[in-house]
This record gives sequence, structure tokens and C-alpha cells, in this order.
Amino acid sequence: MKSLIAASVAFAAMLGAAHAQEIKIGALYNLTGGMSSLDGPSLKGAQLAVKQINEGGGLLGQQVVLIAPDGKTDQQETAKSAQRVLSEGVVAGIGQSDTTFVMAAAPLFQEEGIPFVTSGATHPELPQWVGDYMFMTPFGDDDQSYAIADYAYDKLGARKVAVWTDNSMDFTKALSKFFVERFEKRGGEIVGTDTFMMGDTDFSAQIARIGSLDPKPDAVFISAIPSEAGLSVKQIREQGITMPIVSGDGFDTELVASVPGPELANEVYFSTHTYRADDRPEVAKFVEDYKAEYGIDPENAFAPLGYDALMLVADAIRRADSAEPKDIRDALAETRGFNGVTGEISYTRETMVPPKPVSIISVKNGKYAVEEIWNPETN
Repeated sequence: MKSLIAASVAFAAMLGAAHAQEIKIGALYNLTGGMSSLDGPSLKGAQLAVKQINEGGGLLGQQVVLIAPDGKTDQQETAKSAQRVLSEGVVAGIGQSDTTFVMAAAPLFQEEGIPFVTSGATHPELPQWVGDYMFMTPFGDDDQSYAIADYAYDKLGARKVAVWTDNSMDFTKALSKFFVERFEKRGGEIVGTDTFMMGDTDFSAQIARIGSLDPKPDAVFISAIPSEAGLSVKQIREQGITMPIVSGDGFDTELVASVPGPELANEVYFSTHTYRADDRPEVAKFVEDYKAEYGIDPENAFAPLGYDALMLVADAIRRADSAEPKDIRDALAETRGFNGVTGEISYTRETMVPPKPVSIISVKNGKYAVEEIWNPETN
């Protein structure tokens, strides 16, 4: 009997030692529902980063384990996912491509003193809302809205614009707010506003109203998440409306081309994270590695954002020479000149939002192309 007890204790000790050789990181993504076309690629990017880190010997001599439950594009499920990964002893969290879902999870990390790095949520007040354990991989909505407003005014020649806003999301409301602010500052005029809600599938009422506007708009700005992006383009074009459609990174999804089809996916322009057509070696290597791992090119800029978020945490752990959450947080706050796939990341602004370049992408005949790179003020 004593030998059995001794063997059990030894086995338990071995299990404990094995778990001690792991560094657990939570990855909170919506793998089903309206955000899945952004979050799915982000998780794949993060998983690729973990694989590369572990093949290179791990972090601090330990293997990295990613814990990634599905938030199902639901705030309550997202909060449950956060509670689950926190209960499993993660030292940091990454994830989410939308502010609303970050706010369902990141405050729980803040309460526990565990750093959280969003890979894709872009509201510029996120670090202030959550606290000093919150970090952003992407640019802020102010920068990307300013970028597409400048492009609409300068390159598309738009002077009068209608604005549609998904009124159920913090991200989409912020995007419209900053677009209007910049466009009017440039001398443009907002000639009509309209709203819809996440999950809406019929935009006929909004389309009828845009058709009756006087003066007529030169373009329509649509602040939406992916599930509404493709549908809105399809329905607008089906009604014979050919004016440019402009948006932010919620349109950085294959749905903008696949839902309307190549004949209707025309004259669409959106701001997103600098990645497509970028000739930096970090980008070329990521594309090559992603294709080798998954058999396809990265679906959109959210794939490298997931990769960058995980690598930001890994970089902080290496610099801190510690997997203690507070040490990771402190090292993250000191990040300067991190060469990510989506651009250099430095936390130099008081807002803690990294100043990053913004790509302007066009969609014509269902084909995506980089039109220009917009550079923000750095402070």
C-alpha cells in the first residue's frame, strides 16, 4: 500500500513538473458568428507563432501552450472564455478583433493583474478604459478613420458623403465618429446618416433613403463588421448605385468580394493594417510560413495581427527574463521598435496606442489592391 501511495505521489510530482515547463497564454477569439472571418485568421496567426517559438526551444526553456475557447461572437460567451483561461493559470492573454468583445474580457484580466494584448480591436481609448495591463497591437480607429477620410477627399474627390453606422458596436460607432470629424475638418459635408444593427440582413430601407438624399452624396461610408460588409455592398450594387463605398478594417474580409461576386464588388475602398503588398522581409517570411502551415495565403491583415500579438508577448517575456504577469506587463509597456509583420510597434504615445501606418485597399472586380500607405502623426 505504501508503495502504491509513493508511486502516486511520484506520478503527481511528475505531472506537476511537466505543467511547470509550460507557459500558458489565453487566446480569446470568436471562431463562429459574425466576427469569425477576422478572428479565425488571427488565431491561426497566433498558433503559427506558438509553433515557431516552441520549435525554437520555447520561452525561458519552457513550451508555450495556447488556450483558445470560442467566444461565438457573443459577449457573455466571451466573458466566460476569459474566466476559463484565467482559471487555467495563463500569464497573458491575446485576442479579439473588436472593441465590444475586448471590453467583455480585458477588464477581467486587469482585475487579476494579467496583461491582455488585443490583436485587432482599434478603439483608441481602450487602454484608458481597461487599465495599465491593456495593450494594443493595431493602430487606433482615429488613425484609420482619418486615413480613409483623407483618401475619400483627396483621391476620390468626394465632397458630400452619407454615413451608415452599425449602432450596436463600440468599434463601428467610433469609426464613424472619427471619419465625420476628419471629413468635415477637411471641408467635406455629411449629407445623410443612417444606422443598422449587427445581424441585420436587409438594407433596403437605408438604400432607399440614400437614393432620395438631396444633395446626392459622392460616396457612402459604411461602418460595419464583416458579416454586414459583404451584404451591404451586394445590396447597394444590386440597386444600381455605383458611387464609391468606403470603410475601415471591418471590410478587410473576403466577404466583401465573395458575397456580392466580382461583377458587383467594385469601387470599394477601406483602410486597414499595413500588410498587403508590403515588401519588408518580415511580411514575405510570414506569408511563406503561413502558406506552408495552412496551404493558403493569409486571408486578411488579421492573420498577421494575431501573429504579432503573440510575438509581442513572447518578446516581453524574453526581455523580462520572466513569465510573471507583472514583469511581462512592465516589459510590454517599454516596447520600442518591435518589428511586427504589420509594422513597427512602439508604445510612445500617452494613449499607449502605437502609431502605425495605414493601408488603403481598393476592391475592383472582386480583386484587392493597395492604393496607398497613410502615415499618422506619431504623438
